[in-house]
Amino acid sequence: MSKEAAVIGAGSWGTAFCLLLSRQGIKTRLWVREEEIYQEIKSNRTNNLFLPGFILPPEVLPCLDLAEAIDDAEMTFVAVPSRFCRGVYLRMAKNLRPGQIVVSLTKGLEEGSLMRMTEIMARIFPPEVFLAVLSGPSFAREVASGWPTAVVVASEVAEVAEKIQRALSSLNFRVYTSPDVKGVEIAGAVKNVIALAAGISDGLGFGHNARASLITRGLVEITRLGLKLGAKQETFYGLAGIGDLVLTATGLLSRNYQVGFRIGQGEKLPTILAGMKMVAEAVPTSISVKELATREGIEMPICHEVYQVLHNNKDPRTSLIDLMSRSLKGEPLSPGS
Repeated sequence: MSKEAAVIGAGSWGTAFCLLLSRQGIKTRLWVREEEIYQEIKSNRTNNLFLPGFILPPEVLPCLDLAEAIDDAEMTFVAVPSRFCRGVYLRMAKNLRPGQIVVSLTKGLEEGSLMRMTEIMARIFPPEVFLAVLSGPSFAREVASGWPTAVVVASEVAEVAEKIQRALSSLNFRVYTSPDVKGVEIAGAVKNVIALAAGISDGLGFGHNARASLITRGLVEITRLGLKLGAKQETFYGLAGIGDLVLTATGLLSRNYQVGFRIGQGEKLPTILAGMKMVAEAVPTSISVKELATREGIEMPICHEVYQVLHNNKDPRTSLIDLMSRSLKGEPLSPGS
């Protein structure tokens, strides 16, 4: 690729991704929405609000103008919370050129439309723009630190996925390719809901057995939804599926796990969210997953109980009782298991 890229969004993941690109010798324009963060990066080369402890190198150029950020970029990586993506995509669309590659780094679903991020892009962007999604077990702080990480990039155009793979891969960051855009996006979104459930379980002190069961049965729910929507089953057994789920449901750096843990400890969701600087995607995604499951006629009991706890103020212990007292079934993956 050319030695220029753009990152849209200066949260923790967008900032970490700039550090990743700079290690590959790629000059990167970072679009920053907040004036104060722009000034901090420009003056001090730091982003202490979202990713403290790291210095951004000269190859990372902050900018407030979205058109300026993507103008010369062969690849643009969008790291924006799902609820803001459509607005950002609409602003990007008029400045994209044929042949440019846009990669979604967002792990969520749009409320209301229930669409994946690349679905929204395909509706908004010119048809000559190539789309991809990158996902997998990748905490921003560990990527920023250069710790070993493996992810998957999916595109319906194999050459596009391979181009991104070559641009990003290094001894510390290994990229696999996949054609299953649907599966990678569904896995990345729904795993956050299961991770929040695991956090609730740990916050209640239910132990490792319960958490392992939630992760395992949660993977069944993610896979069930993905298959109904046309994804490939093997995707859910890879980095975007079980890999990211295990990380997010067990790692203390996971915002979604932490929200669940605090709920399990007795805190109320509005209080938790009011004190957070970054978005916990599981909260809005739990609404979209419930609506998708209803629309598709799919049983997703763990996701259903997370929705009830988050949005109907259901007691987490009552949710556990309801999960454990469901009618007994066989384990094979099937719509009613």
